[in-house]
Amino acid sequence: MKLDVCFSPELLPSYDLRGRVAVVVDILRATSTIVTALAAGVTHVFPVAGLDECAALGRATGCLTAAERDGLPAPGFDLGNSPFGFLNPARPVRGRALAISTTNGTQALRRALAAEAVVIGSFLNLAAVVAFARQQQRDVLVVCAGWKGQFCLEDSVFGGALAARLAPLGFDVRSSDAALAALHLWEQAAPDPAAYLLQSAHVRRLNSLEASEDFEFCLNIDAYPDVLPLWQEDRLVLLEK
Repeated sequence: MKLDVCFSPELLPSYDLRGRVAVVVDILRATSTIVTALAAGVTHVFPVAGLDECAALGRATGCLTAAERDGLPAPGFDLGNSPFGFLNPARPVRGRALAISTTNGTQALRRALAAEAVVIGSFLNLAAVVAFARQQQRDVLVVCAGWKGQFCLEDSVFGGALAARLAPLGFDVRSSDAALAALHLWEQAAPDPAAYLLQSAHVRRLNSLEASEDFEFCLNIDAYPDVLPLWQEDRLVLLEK
């Protein structure tokens, strides 16, 4: 079994996804938000590429809608792309479905659907991703959402954190230069991931939008160790134990 890392969805045509587990990751913030939403009791998530499709799902099904562009909440939707939107007692989400569209994360997921299994990864549910990969016994590809097709530091560091946990379980994490580079990034970041990722352009972008609390929350490793969003048919659902 091998682990590889795709640093941008633009590189996905270079990979054969057949038979693999694809772990889609957008640390800041789409995949962290989706994990939090399911942990908070959202029944299932429709991740869609376009704002129009997201709004149409809300009208047709009555589900919650969440949307973001360039780091800011898109107007006309129930929520933006912050995990805290799903932790607000004043707006209960338990028992509701969700449609979500973001600048990078949901679009990366839609491009990875040729894989044998597609799951959502974040630091919040790293342990759940590790457990699923171990159970599947398949090659794993981390699909980094990046930023508008470009390399993104925090997503790649997650790839390295996953590599560090899978290597002792028998996964080959050194036959791919991308996986090896991600592992080296994680080894640099591991003593203090938050301090290390303050260098990230995306973190600086979020902080300029006064979303530093989101950054801190999204780096809570294993906050939801049993929450694994899994693609089934046309939606993400919580993997049943």
